[in-house]
Amino acid sequence: MDFIKTIIKNRKMIFQLGKNEFRNKFSNTSLGAIWGFIQPFIFLVTYAVVIQFILKSGASGDNPFIVWYLPGMAMWMLINDNILNVTVSIRNYSYLVKKVVFPIDTIPVISLISTSITSIFIILIALIICIIYGYVPNILLMLYYIFAAFCFLIGFTRMTSAITTLVPDFGQLLSVVMQVLFWFTPILWDITAIVGTFGGKLIYIIKCMPFAYLVTGLRESVVGGNLFTEGYGIYTIIFWIITIGIFIWSNHIFKKCKKDFADVL
Repeated sequence: MDFIKTIIKNRKMIFQLGKNEFRNKFSNTSLGAIWGFIQPFIFLVTYAVVIQFILKSGASGDNPFIVWYLPGMAMWMLINDNILNVTVSIRNYSYLVKKVVFPIDTIPVISLISTSITSIFIILIALIICIIYGYVPNILLMLYYIFAAFCFLIGFTRMTSAITTLVPDFGQLLSVVMQVLFWFTPILWDITAIVGTFGGKLIYIIKCMPFAYLVTGLRESVVGGNLFTEGYGIYTIIFWIITIGIFIWSNHIFKKCKKDFADVL
């Protein structure tokens, strides 16, 4: 596809601009880009201390709550931060859009790389804390779910960035929707806990959600589960059908909207 060819052709420029964008976020501070790592580190450590030692939260099943909670939260932050930041990327790079020679298709990917620098660091911190508790992640599974997350994000944010460029209110609406989805995604609660309340029907709908699949998957790669062999295989198929469908649709939307970008910016 033209989009993939464009990304491969401009990969060096994309990575360089992504790194530059990350550094520029903190260019007016004394510590610079270090703040991009200090903030999430303090955030996760604070949650670990408060939940485990102050609130003295119990375990989730056979696992300590912190070990169960942190990987899922780290994955959610990867998804949420990228969606919200990349969605407004084309508007943020309006000066490049007006340059005819610049490949506009690369802009969402540039912001994805910039935001992911912090997001990957958050996942690493979460995994280090889990290792301290004696839980060693399944590296192959973990890498698979991170790869799956980026595949989903590339397609989804390509669509949302195009729509937001033409309709700025869509970005605000998406921010509200992501807040709602946070509570409908099994981050703070165990997905099996709703079986008794809703008769088990809602659990199948939630498992079909890409967010739930990714959050649960990264968590299981740490606590010892394997979604491929424990009744979750069908949801892997559903996830990739949704992801590929979104990618195809996003290409259609982006191409249709791209000709109007320069006029509205």
